[in-house]
Amino acid sequence: MSNSVNNGVHMSATTLDPNRVLIFDTTLRDGEQSPGASLTSVEKLEIARQLAVLGVDIIEAGFPAASPDDLEAVRRIAAEVGNPSHGENSHKNIPQIAGLARATKGDIDKCWQAVRHAAKPRIHTFLATSDIHLKYKLLMTREQIIEKVREMVSYAVSLFTSAGMVPNVEFSPEDAGRSDKFFLVEVLKTAIEAGATTLNIPDTVGYCVPEEYGALINFLIEETPGAKGVIFSTHCHNDLGLATANTLAGVRFGARQIEVTINGIGERAGNTALEESVMALQTRQAEYGFTTGVQTAHLARTSQMVSHYTGINVQFNKAIIGANAFAHEAGIHQDGMLKNAQTYEIMRPETVGWTASRLVLGKHSGRHAFKMRLKEMGYPLLDEELDKAFARFKQLADKKKTITDADLEAIVSDELYQPREFYILDDMQVLCGKSGMPTATVRLRDVEGNISTKAAIGAGPIDAVYKAIDEIVNQDCTLLEFAVHAITEGIDALGEVTVRIETHEESPRTFGGHGADLDIIVAAAKAYISALNRMLAAHGSSVQDATAALELRSA
Repeated sequence: MSNSVNNGVHMSATTLDPNRVLIFDTTLRDGEQSPGASLTSVEKLEIARQLAVLGVDIIEAGFPAASPDDLEAVRRIAAEVGNPSHGENSHKNIPQIAGLARATKGDIDKCWQAVRHAAKPRIHTFLATSDIHLKYKLLMTREQIIEKVREMVSYAVSLFTSAGMVPNVEFSPEDAGRSDKFFLVEVLKTAIEAGATTLNIPDTVGYCVPEEYGALINFLIEETPGAKGVIFSTHCHNDLGLATANTLAGVRFGARQIEVTINGIGERAGNTALEESVMALQTRQAEYGFTTGVQTAHLARTSQMVSHYTGINVQFNKAIIGANAFAHEAGIHQDGMLKNAQTYEIMRPETVGWTASRLVLGKHSGRHAFKMRLKEMGYPLLDEELDKAFARFKQLADKKKTITDADLEAIVSDELYQPREFYILDDMQVLCGKSGMPTATVRLRDVEGNISTKAAIGAGPIDAVYKAIDEIVNQDCTLLEFAVHAITEGIDALGEVTVRIETHEESPRTFGGHGADLDIIVAAAKAYISALNRMLAAHGSSVQDATAALELRSA
């Protein structure tokens, strides 16, 4: 059983496998609310496709009322990722597609307009219930809250019944973690009576501790009339670093859906990380006794895709998908690993999609061998994409003796996870030294094929390169973050650069960019151009501007 909705029929908590935990991924909604994590519609569509491959049960595709572009992105995800009639999904798991809506008819209408194109649509509506939210944000009484919940959940349900579909409505009492639990019972009872099928209990500000949150879930399931016929869900934030622990506590006490994000991204300190929760349930299956439908071998690739598109780096010591998650430096650890990997590894890196860093190809390797190795790694490329990646591989092989899977990952990621290219780095030259003035000459090619060349002097070589690029692109922005690290060990390692820039608009927006190259200054230039391209795409493009390559690769 892969979803709580099967063939359009809602499955209540009484018919759901009691040992199955549904994975509700909100990377594209709550995750995108991370500062600087702005995604284009095309990027959201590709991440949604990858989440379907990963095997999540529900994808919260966005907040349709937020903007026309967000509504169109959710609509397209619903139609293409959430629909078995679409060619690309004919043999795949079809996730439910959810949209978020405030408890207003306008929001709910826009949400339905977007998600109704899915085979399994869901409306997720919310209203705050804590006294502090009622007093200072909503200016409403408890009685008014209960009436609003009854009215809006009923309205959401009516949209399904009017369309001849079984209702699939989720209700969340925002800031439940700080709400009076007896008032919560009244609110949830009202939502159930109005037709809600999933009740989500958000620890919106990350205030709860595991014992407290688990006890709250247990209390609400035991005390709310009708609770046995719906699914209870968790939604935890990480302000105290307890999001995963709280989520697992909620599951232990009866929650059968968890709301999570890839890499744990989200508001402030982030949300519960999908990879942590899923692997905790899988690795400690004897302790928890629950399963999920996630194909864990796709975790690493999904993590890298989200990281590259959002421009938010994954910390090296991040559980499960960090670069050091399976690294062993201490001598005593290395000795134990050589004798038996289980001495210091509680899971195998291959389980979550990491491959060993080993020689796989050389400069004499052909295109077919290169294509087959990438396919084994989970990258089935189109011919045009393969040509570009193979050319990059040959250039690298001429300069670097040992080519590893990590190098191949960097090459392919650099090709696949780039935004629409308004500008491409055609060539560059940098002069710098201890006594000279760092000077950079940069040549860019625009989308129409025009060539522009500019030179600039900077405080250092990268500063000079960025100033020259600014002369050509002529966009007003500030560099907020610049991060560089080596892909593999050695003096000839590929360098990977991630940058974040901020616009100078009335409501500033941030955009990330990524680049990889043996020459770290070239990688830095690629990353900056990538961020600028993403900014230009956000200002001038819409979901209809999706590239033909994206369409073909997903077919």
